Amino acid sequence: MAHEPNVTSTAEFAKQLEEIKKKRGYLMPHHGLLALTAPELLAGYDACYSALTLKQRQLAAAEKEFIWLGILAAREEYLATQHVTKFLNAGGTAVEVIAATQLAAIARGAGSLRFASQYWHEQVPEIDGSSYYLNTLLKLTDGTPIDRPRLHLAMIAIHTSLQNWQELKWHILWAYDESVSEEYIAEAMSYSMFTGSIPFFIEGCEVWRSMIADGDVEATEAFHLWATTDQSGPSAAK
Repeated sequence: MAHEPNVTSTAEFAKQLEEIKKKRGYLMPHHGLLALTAPELLAGYDACYSALTLKQRQLAAAEKEFIWLGILAAREEYLATQHVTKFLNAGGTAVEVIAATQLAAIARGAGSLRFASQYWHEQVPEIDGSSYYLNTLLKLTDGTPIDRPRLHLAMIAIHTSLQNWQELKWHILWAYDESVSEEYIAEAMSYSMFTGSIPFFIEGCEVWRSMIADGDVEATEAFHLWATTDQSGPSAAK
């Protein structure tokens, strides 16, 4: 197909690559490709990524990076291994890194507990998926610096990245029980956008929104307004 090329000049391309490397400390394959062929898209991507993870919002660096480790382990994503170094530089320990991977493993297998609780409860009434699941997490983190609020924030992000909506509901409920800030919950969930996916993040937001709208959790005024405002999206136009 004949078309006019939309490629950045060599000089501008080299300048953009140098700017990216100076800002991030490294280059990845998509940086160069976007800089070369879609500089405006690269600028938008960089602004989004910077606001998402490079700039500090509510969570402290160690808390944020611990959440990232859980997501990366759950998704088996090696491309963002720099978050391990960032966590350790923020004061994290090897014990916590290992715990993050174990939390991810439990999250990936949580469906088995959900399944047994749903389908075997009549034969074995003692099976309680949520209680057994939570107790497993608490035993794992006992004796570590990972307190319940950080545990729930990490698992909220992990389960959003895995589309485990029942477990996400449990952790949102438990986070409210622990008086975890809604801003913290929102920040933790947002980290699922890149390694999980934006659609997963949108679905996770809907899970939380529905819980507030249905009265499952007692939200603050601003978050209640968010939850009760019509958000039916494109389907409303059909």
